[in-house]
Amino acid sequence: MEKVTQKQAPGMEGAMARWYARQRASAPQIAAVRRYAAQVTAGLPAGAAVLEVAPGPGYLAVEMARLGCAVTAIDLSRTFVEITTENAARAGVRVDVRLGDAADLPYPGGSFDLIVCQAAFKNFGRPVRVLDEMHRVLRPGGTAVIDDMSREASRAAIDEEVRGMRLTRLNSLMTKMPLLALRRRAYSRGLFARLAAESAFGTCEIRAEGISVEVRLTKPAR
Repeated sequence: MEKVTQKQAPGMEGAMARWYARQRASAPQIAAVRRYAAQVTAGLPAGAAVLEVAPGPGYLAVEMARLGCAVTAIDLSRTFVEITTENAARAGVRVDVRLGDAADLPYPGGSFDLIVCQAAFKNFGRPVRVLDEMHRVLRPGGTAVIDDMSREASRAAIDEEVRGMRLTRLNSLMTKMPLLALRRRAYSRGLFARLAAESAFGTCEIRAEGISVEVRLTKPAR
């Protein structure tokens, strides 16, 4: 079976990255991030080691750190590394942020209890390699959670998602058009299952809701 690959999306930099960070900072979106942080870290012991791959502005990384996790983050964008560092300092929490590639994680094997990747997996050029790297750096029994746009998302679901962000009319349009374009890069549930099967994980659990698909991959306990 042919391996699934696509062109690596360039990291978002400079003014565009800072514009994106502002659009993701509306009150409803931050509230949703806080709820998701609590949900995704539920059941972890105090001080659990968490890696966020491609944190963007770092809002989720900050909220997980607020909950007592030891959070590390890695992003291909220098600007997002700077923004995440700034946001963590402003919130008074520690997030170890590093510039790097998801396909070549600069961490020893078995370093993390949980890995989170939100709204970024569709941008990776070597998705199976990224999954293999996640598997390598997870501790036995650890889980990687990928939450991303679904290729199966409808136009109506995208419209509803953007309305919920409570942006200005212009910023709503500027957010909606990239989402429609990004849908072409996104993976369907079937493609995610195939990627998991080709990776060191071998299998995954998949749940779809709205425009998103959540994929959970667990490294077996020894």
